[in-house]
Formats: sequence, C-alpha cells, structure tokens
Amino acid sequence: MKRLSFTACLCMGLLAASLPLFAQYTYHNASAFPVWGKATPETSNRYARLPDSLEQVSRAPLWNLAMNSAGLSVRFRSNSTAIAARWELLFDNHMNHMTDTGVKGLDLYCLEGEEWRFVNTARPRGKKNEIVIVSSMEPREREYMLCLPLYDGILSLEIGVDSLAIIAPPAIEWPRRHKPVVFYGTSILQGGCASRPGMAHTHILSRWFNREMINLGFSGNGQLDMEIAPVIAGVDASVFVLDFVPNASVEQMEERMEAFYRVIREKHPSTPILFVEDPVFTHTRYDRRIAEEVKRKNETLQCIFAAMQEQGEKYIYLLPSERMIGTDGEATVDGIHFTDVGFMRYAELLREVLSPWLLAGEQDDRKTEN
Repeated sequence: MKRLSFTACLCMGLLAASLPLFAQYTYHNASAFPVWGKATPETSNRYARLPDSLEQVSRAPLWNLAMNSAGLSVRFRSNSTAIAARWELLFDNHMNHMTDTGVKGLDLYCLEGEEWRFVNTARPRGKKNEIVIVSSMEPREREYMLCLPLYDGILSLEIGVDSLAIIAPPAIEWPRRHKPVVFYGTSILQGGCASRPGMAHTHILSRWFNREMINLGFSGNGQLDMEIAPVIAGVDASVFVLDFVPNASVEQMEERMEAFYRVIREKHPSTPILFVEDPVFTHTRYDRRIAEEVKRKNETLQCIFAAMQEQGEKYIYLLPSERMIGTDGEATVDGIHFTDVGFMRYAELLREVLSPWLLAGEQDDRKTEN
C-alpha cells in the first residue's frame, strides 16, 4: 500500500508540475492582430482566402481549398519571455506525402534588424492544439510573424504570452503591404509539400523582399476558374504571377487563359503579369506520358503567349521551367510536389525575376514620399 501511495503521489506531482506550462500564459484572440497575405477582407472566416460571395459560385473542391490558410500570417509584437499558441483546425487534414507541421502547423518568425529569423514550429497534435512555441527568452519587445497552416483551415487562433507581458499589433508594417505580389496557381503554390508553413515559396519570398505576398494556390484546382480573376484583379499589386499550368488542361488554357488574363489587365493596364511554365518534373525523365503532357502544356502556353504578344499586349512575361528546381532530381517528394530544397530553388529563381520590378517600385515610392 505504501508503494502504491508513493507511485500515486509521484504521478500527481508530475501532473502538477506540468500544469503551469500553460496556466502561466494569458491567451489573446489573434483577431486583435492583422493578417498578412489576404486578397480580400470580404470573408466571414478571417483565415479564408476567397470572398464569401463565391461560395455558391465556385466548384466545391475549389471553395473548400479556399478555406485553407495557405500563405497567411498573423503579425504582432510582444515582450514576453515565451510565445504559445492555441488553435482549432477546420478539417484536421492529414496527407501521406506531407508533414503534419506543413499541413496544419504554425511557424513563428522574429524580426532581427531587417531580417526575419525562424524561431520554432508549433507541431499539431489533433484538431485542437495548445503548444509552447518558444520559452526562456530575454524579456524584451520583439516583432513576430506567425505563419498559418498550408493545407488546413483555422476555426480559432489564440496567442499566449506571459501573464504580465504586453502583446500588441506590430509597430512596423513589415513585410510591406504596399503593392503586394499576387500568385495564382496549384498545389505547389499552396505549399505542397513544404515541411512547415514558412518554407512555402511565397513565405520565403515575403521574408527576402520584406514584401507582402498573396497566395491563391488551390491544390489540383488552379484551372483558370473565371470567378477567381476578379479577386486577383481586385488587388493593387506590383506583379501578378500566373502559375496555373500544372493543373489546367490544354483545352482549359485554350478556352480561358486569355479571357482570365484580360480581366486582370483591364484593371491594371501596365502592371507586369508573369506566366510560369509547367515544371519539368523529376519523373519525366522516365515517365513518357507525363513528359509528353508537360511538353504539350508548355507548348500551348508558349503559343497563346506568343499570340498575345503579336496582338500588341505589353508588360507580359514568360518564365521558362528549365532552371526552376535544378537538375539533380532531388527537389520533389513524389516527382511533382516540392521539398524544402525545391521551394528554395524556385524562390531563388523568382527572386531573380521579381527583383527588378520590386526594386523599381521601391524607388518610385521613395520619390513620391520625397
């Protein structure tokens, strides 16, 4: 009996020791802090990506993917010695080729000077989660960015800090929100299969450029649905990146590509619009059917693009796929979806392409301010 009592006391002591882990924090609803990466504010769920008006218009798979928080992040500042998170997922999705941290976890970044530094990941454990992301920090005020799940939605999100610490909206509007870059595309754009949210290429580029990036990637459903074009056109962007070829069929491109483009161009007559070729997937080296499909799609894109140029369209650009993910075959999980290596390589290529436009825009902004 004495041994049993000792064991019971030991268990109770261990339980008591673990309770303050969360009890010491005060949680604040993340709705008090701004969300970066949204194309429109017209969503009843603040972590959704398409306006409520499209719920009865869009195809069901497309609408469900719009409820995923891919590319979104919450910005705040705090002097807390620890940052915790409590969040409830919309679906509690799980995939056999992508980590749960990428699908439904959170990534915390901290601003050091002018550079965003990775702090840690909140690893999900189920539909409802409560995780201490970092602790034992010096109690000084810092600017934070919390990257949200790539392949799941969020019903609720709270940020936990020390009970006596302050937590407030950001004092610095970084990444810059003026003239964001808008991306439209497929599962790769949505973030498949980054190991964690911050490794999706739109997040990588946002940190590198310190510029807001808007991610309208819809896994398997970047098919030039015409109702998406006005959402894209509704953003006062510096560049539009149209990366739909992996999902759109040749027939869909021939039928919709130019019409989709013209909806955007009508509202933005001189904004650069970048069309992106289908990646040369690693298994096209062996799979002849896939190799032929990629070749046919890219030839269709090139043909339509050339015809638009001949019609006098300006400020349109085409990004070839040759340098997109390297040539060693090690940039994908499954022959198609990118690993973190693939995302870094793609981001490096896009940084090279986007830099002249974004840097020129910054110079124009400075002239206007002066």
